[in-house]
Amino acid sequence: MDFSGTMPALEEEPTVEAPAKKKAPAAPVLKRPAYWAEACDHLVARDRVMKRLIPQFGDICLESRGDAFTTLARSIVGQQISVKAAQAVWERFAKLPRRMTAANVLKLKVDDMRAAGLSARKVEYIVDLALHFDNGAVHVKSWESMDDEAIIAELVAIRGIGRWTAEMFLIFHLMRPDVLPLDDAGLIAGISRNYFSGDPVSRSDAREVAAAWTPYRSVATWYIWRSLDPLPVAY
Repeated sequence: MDFSGTMPALEEEPTVEAPAKKKAPAAPVLKRPAYWAEACDHLVARDRVMKRLIPQFGDICLESRGDAFTTLARSIVGQQISVKAAQAVWERFAKLPRRMTAANVLKLKVDDMRAAGLSARKVEYIVDLALHFDNGAVHVKSWESMDDEAIIAELVAIRGIGRWTAEMFLIFHLMRPDVLPLDDAGLIAGISRNYFSGDPVSRSDAREVAAAWTPYRSVATWYIWRSLDPLPVAY
């Protein structure tokens, strides 16, 4: 064996690389409405209750996160069950697809979705939601230029989504500034407490109160909710 007159090189000990650290999941990007400060100024100037309520909550405001399909899927999962139960079911369901998209949900087995805790009816609703997103029946990319009622019409055509869910989506996800969800029990209760000393309130009464909130009825509604539950909600 020819070493060409050289001494054999000493072998270096192999470098042992530290195991790569798993990256923590990225924190969801929160979106805040650009109109919030202007809306607060408007409401404080025009409404005695808002003048009292708004300063109580400092800098907190409406925040949105997530994509449209996931947001609506979570709203369906959470129907008619407690917040804690909804979170547990969602966590199990969200592990089924590799990524939460309409196309991936359509590949799931019904038995697996049922095993995650979804009722047979909610499975049907989730599948119908996924079909509407996958086949373009909802025009997500056009929503920015569509008015509120046109978006609501698209959403309520999906099984399991009624007007209340659509309005919550407009407020919390699309952050539309002038939505008045008259079917919301919390809004009616908050108007009763803050404007009518707890007396019963009709939809007509609520509309009359909300006339002063236009064009920021979503913002005023959010503060009415906060008067009942100080913890902010991110949809």
